[in-house]
Amino acid sequence: MKKRRQFIRLMMGFFAGMGFYLSPLATGVRLVWAKAKKVVLPKGTRMRNLIGRNPANLDTKNLDLTPLEEFETMGLDDHPINLSEWQLEISGLVQRPVRLTYPQLTEIPPVSRDVLLICPGFFAYHARWEGVSAAKLLEMARVGPDVTHVSFSGPSGRYEKSERFPLEDIQSDKVFLAYRVNGQTLPKKHGFPLRLVAEGYYGGDWVKYVSKVTAHKS
Repeated sequence: MKKRRQFIRLMMGFFAGMGFYLSPLATGVRLVWAKAKKVVLPKGTRMRNLIGRNPANLDTKNLDLTPLEEFETMGLDDHPINLSEWQLEISGLVQRPVRLTYPQLTEIPPVSRDVLLICPGFFAYHARWEGVSAAKLLEMARVGPDVTHVSFSGPSGRYEKSERFPLEDIQSDKVFLAYRVNGQTLPKKHGFPLRLVAEGYYGGDWVKYVSKVTAHKS
């Protein structure tokens, strides 16, 4: 009988713990814990020491900015763009699809963030990216209530690439579209006129020459 009572108390404690784990408070605790587990990189950290690291696990607030001339690149780097014809399309599960020219995009109040890009095994650089909030673009297009993910695609044509991200990363501006880097217009080889910046994701997810933003459900 004593063992049975001990078992019951043990199970009650377990389920009480599970109740806390599933509560909103516990969700906040888990988020703080996840953030606390990030490795804080000291000022002066060499970029070559980061090429084997996962950017999602790194706190980069102390990192110096990498000079633009030291940026390396992979993939397509010479896609021609005619700005007189180019437009960014926002579509999918939106109430009002939108097309915006480059001048119209640069008139939107910009977002700016220092974000580390890591191309595993090849290179890493830390830069100040400035551009347009994808969350703002979805707001302009009146994104539907069922949307859970957003895709970014570019360039149009045979070399088109598309990557999809959860809506919460867009709403927090963790994922946005850059047209300037380190105070300069985004160079052609780095994706002019728009390059996706995805904080915490590997460089292979950072789509260059973005021309389409598409809202999805699941």
